[in-house]
Amino acid sequence: MRRLIPVSLLMFMAFSPANAVPAPKIAISNFDQLAHPLPMPYNERAHAEKAVAEARAKAKKANKLLLIDLGGNWCPDCRILGGMFDQPDLKRFMDKHYEIVTVDVGRFDKNLSIPAHYGLNDRLKGAPTLLIVDPKTDKLLNPGHVTALADARSMTPQAIADWLAQWVH
Repeated sequence: MRRLIPVSLLMFMAFSPANAVPAPKIAISNFDQLAHPLPMPYNERAHAEKAVAEARAKAKKANKLLLIDLGGNWCPDCRILGGMFDQPDLKRFMDKHYEIVTVDVGRFDKNLSIPAHYGLNDRLKGAPTLLIVDPKTDKLLNPGHVTALADARSMTPQAIADWLAQWVH
């Protein structure tokens, strides 16, 4: 009997660097198990460029990757991702490997200088848009894959953890 491989797993295998750090095992199996209400992770009044610069400096000093999470509190996938970042098993992994900064992009009409700095000059194609950056070189590490979690609610919690882990070496 043939077994079908989930599309999210195929995508992970296709884009996963061979020397990536293993993802943490996620204890929950669906998003209903996240704490509710889901977080509203984007500060609409934050000075985005200052926040990104500070997060980049912290990431560089701590030898972590910089994860710039572009989204809005109106976005269910963004809020699910925020809830996942608060999930203890993923939080430990993220705290070890990433410095996360959230940037409110409104309805794709705010703080667009941040994605433009990394070569995303066109309209953002979805939310959340995740920029994984090497803080030493300020280079985008995931071009072509920045909106991979824009449909997070169609994924499993483990698939999200697997996607985030593939960029860590």
